Amino acid sequence: MHPVLTGLGLLMVAIVLEVFATSMLQASRQFTRLVPSLLTGVGYVGAFYFLALSLRTIPLGVAYAVWAGIGIVLVALIAVLVFRQPVDAAGVLGIALIIGGVVVLNVFSGMARH
Repeated sequence: MHPVLTGLGLLMVAIVLEVFATSMLQASRQFTRLVPSLLTGVGYVGAFYFLALSLRTIPLGVAYAVWAGIGIVLVALIAVLVFRQPVDAAGVLGIALIIGGVVVLNVFSGMARH
């Protein structure tokens, strides 16, 4: 498999773990519930581990922008769908701009080349 594809796969695992950990952070109710609190820690440690592995083939600036951008979008969706938190037009616009920024960075910017 191509190293960049391997790096992207590792980055996707990091994103999923970060989104999971952040969701568990909400479920932990400020660390007052043991299991979600422990899962928060495990998720974040795993997320940073896989993010670090992805840096073998993906430049730091690109990896972090994709990790943060996609993570923000997924966490916002979970907040609305699972935790029933409201979203307004400005929130939708902000999320669309984040997605646009990640696309511009990866498709049009020379930063994505390692």
